[in-house]
Amino acid sequence: MKKALTLVALLFMGCSSSELVDNWKNPDIIIFDANKVLVVGMTANSKAQEEFETKMKRHFSKRGVEAMRSVDLFDVGFTDSERSEEELDDVEQSLLDKDFDAILFTKILGAENKETFRKEITDIDNFNAKFKDDYISHQDIYYDENYYDEYKVYHAETSLYCICVGKERQLIWRGIIDITDPSNTKKAIDDYIKLVVFAMEEQDLIFHKETDEEDSTNL
Repeated sequence: MKKALTLVALLFMGCSSSELVDNWKNPDIIIFDANKVLVVGMTANSKAQEEFETKMKRHFSKRGVEAMRSVDLFDVGFTDSERSEEELDDVEQSLLDKDFDAILFTKILGAENKETFRKEITDIDNFNAKFKDDYISHQDIYYDENYYDEYKVYHAETSLYCICVGKERQLIWRGIIDITDPSNTKKAIDDYIKLVVFAMEEQDLIFHKETDEEDSTNL
């Protein structure tokens, strides 16, 4: 299923600046729906973060799913320095208290080249981290101004986490995506979002082809 989706996504995107490298879906999940989603874009580029979260939120809203941007939820100073596991526990609990049931977490990564990056990918089928672990492991992206300086090719990961009560904030889906033209920020963001929506649609995760196919091709 994973390889088939990757092939279909490549054909679907055509001349897109984004390419689905790999993806993983929790084998215990067939269909996943959410009523309220937090959209988190982790990057040191605050303008790109706001644009990404705004456009991603728009896709959820058009499908009747309430969504909120992390830039509207987190305090301005929250991403300026490292946060502890206890602080991330508090964030997750506050999301539960506010009736969120999912987090769509995207982080921009860098790699010297595609071959090096792929060698660094762990076995995605065995990856089962929680949102707070994922956030803590990569939070220096926010405040390290030199994070991307040594990289020539950008890559990203988008993860869908369930934060439903009793489900231990489990990972539902993760996609690893190459960004082949990071210099054109607007096009890169638009292409990336279309690919994420398409991949989730194919996996019956929040977006469903039966009702959303026309919208997904128009955005």
